[in-house]
Amino acid sequence: MPELPEVETVLRGIAPRMIGRRLAEVEARRPDLRRPLPAGFVQRLTGRAVIAADRRAKYLRLHLEGGETLIVHLGMSGRLVIEDAPPPVAFHHGPSIAVADAPHTHVLFRLDDGTRILFADPRRFGLMDIAATDDLDAHDLFAHLGPEPLGNGFSGPYLARAFEGRRAPVKALLLDQRVVVGVGNIYASESLFEAGIHPARAAGTLSAEDCDRLAAAVRATLDRAITAGGSTLRDFVGASGELGYFQHSFRVYDRADAPCSREGCGGTIERVVQSNRATYFCSRCQA
Repeated sequence: MPELPEVETVLRGIAPRMIGRRLAEVEARRPDLRRPLPAGFVQRLTGRAVIAADRRAKYLRLHLEGGETLIVHLGMSGRLVIEDAPPPVAFHHGPSIAVADAPHTHVLFRLDDGTRILFADPRRFGLMDIAATDDLDAHDLFAHLGPEPLGNGFSGPYLARAFEGRRAPVKALLLDQRVVVGVGNIYASESLFEAGIHPARAAGTLSAEDCDRLAAAVRATLDRAITAGGSTLRDFVGASGELGYFQHSFRVYDRADAPCSREGCGGTIERVVQSNRATYFCSRCQA
């Protein structure tokens, strides 16, 4: 599933093309994705101008004139692609299918300058909703969410408070959207390695210094991944068809049995399963 850097990459791809433009035409080729499209979906969007765009957790939000916001979640395989960009390049395992006439292209937006933005989702785990912009914080998709890891509300002292007395593994809490949003499995493993913290360690045992180090590692890891355009594993592709390349910088993720890259460590990367998710770490230098 696309994680925060991948969703941020898509936002940065589509926002310059959509902000200030009007949705001249909207086509919904099916009534539902993961859940039904909202009532009057096409009529509520057609003719509206996009006045701003942002990301909350792994959700894209297109704010429209008239006080409503289009919410988009990519799910596991969803893609937003700009049609007039160069043709999407092939994934390592097969060709992209995010084109207008593909069977899994479910929603099309034509802007007033002729650009088309296509939403393709073979597995249909994505979703779209429309909500009042002023009420977004109370929306059921957002009301339970913790702070953004790149925002001012996320810090070492915040983590220390969130972890206090908690016996759950620290990695599990990094994946808990109520604690911090959008980190995801890949970047949790990478951040814990950078901070030198074992993923199975009880979160409540982390010191204030550990929490400072971990918060800084999460920020740095996500910043590097965004700069790299995200990680291309299976289905992710950017809005203009480009693949992310942060996977070439993985220090632990998907590197089981490889030597640890930390200078002077000499350990080996291990793989375990936590809560049905693969976790990668070095037991020698992550304590």
